[in-house]
Amino acid sequence: MGAYIIRRLLLMIPTIFGIMAVSFVITQFAPGGPVEQALANISGQNVDLAERVTGGGEETLSQPSGDSQQSGGTYRGRQGLSPELVSRIEQQFGFDKPPLERFFSMIWNYLRFDFGESYYRDISVIDLVLEKMPVSISLGLWMTLIAYGISIPLGIAKARRDGSRFDVWTSTVVIVGYAVPGFLVAIALVVLFAGGSFWQIFPLRGLTSPGFASFPLWRQILDYFWHLVLPITAMGLGAFATATLLTKNSFLDEISKQYVVTARAKGLTENRVLYGHVFRNAMMLIIASFPGAFIGAFFGGSLLIETIFSLDGLGLLGFESIATRDYPVVFATLYIFSLLGLVIGLISDLAYMWVDPRLDFESRDI
Repeated sequence: MGAYIIRRLLLMIPTIFGIMAVSFVITQFAPGGPVEQALANISGQNVDLAERVTGGGEETLSQPSGDSQQSGGTYRGRQGLSPELVSRIEQQFGFDKPPLERFFSMIWNYLRFDFGESYYRDISVIDLVLEKMPVSISLGLWMTLIAYGISIPLGIAKARRDGSRFDVWTSTVVIVGYAVPGFLVAIALVVLFAGGSFWQIFPLRGLTSPGFASFPLWRQILDYFWHLVLPITAMGLGAFATATLLTKNSFLDEISKQYVVTARAKGLTENRVLYGHVFRNAMMLIIASFPGAFIGAFFGGSLLIETIFSLDGLGLLGFESIATRDYPVVFATLYIFSLLGLVIGLISDLAYMWVDPRLDFESRDI
């Protein structure tokens, strides 16, 4: 077991390196980088930005000739601007160094968890991520736990009653829930329950109410979950369908095997057969899908939900950082997310052994 864990940890190094290298190369060819955006703003007589970049000194800005697009790797928006100003902007964003040097400098800093500062926010990247983390943790963790907590018992019940009316109508409900986009459900919930046109039962903004810090503990807990009801409901419908049907199919596959027939022939009760023998084997696929579901809910599935319910989390941060070419935030979040994804994948493998001790990790090559 120890050797397997060490091999998996060592394998994470080239994996992370490859992810960061590919992403870094792609950004080198992406138009509209931070330098180009700064030059475009200055060329458009954005005085505030000009003063920030030039340090408040006087700088003669003339309108650029031609459009402000990239052509042949040279940004036309810099035409008409002094070389000193262009050089100062490139130095501010770190683009005065060769790409290879910038990449390895970034990797070295990331190995020490030094992610630098945001281009456009006066805050370090790690502090910015930690500031947004509570929202993403709340959405991802509770959505995943609630979805699996309901889907697993529901999937088992559907497997036991396969083909019955209960199985048919629950399948209809979960499939319809899966087909309806989460953002559409969110809008409907806002209209119905957040003061849109009908009832104003749940809050529309944030995770807490004004004055939250002064509330007693019991009221803080209630207020926190009160704010989570609508976004968790909007995000969870698709997860319910996937986990429920996966659980049902896994149990149906195991129930048809010979060892189940033998256990029943020995006179074991149905619950003993189902939970003492089938459950452990059927849960293998459920555990295998958990890391992907958690990572998807935690990092990738909440952008529209965060926007609709005014939740300032990692999904919204990542989107805004890509749109504004805030590369320190983009690369830092990519590095953190990739590292967490690999670690959770390892934890998933270890959970396999807990569910089924027959698994032999030491004999595996990876």
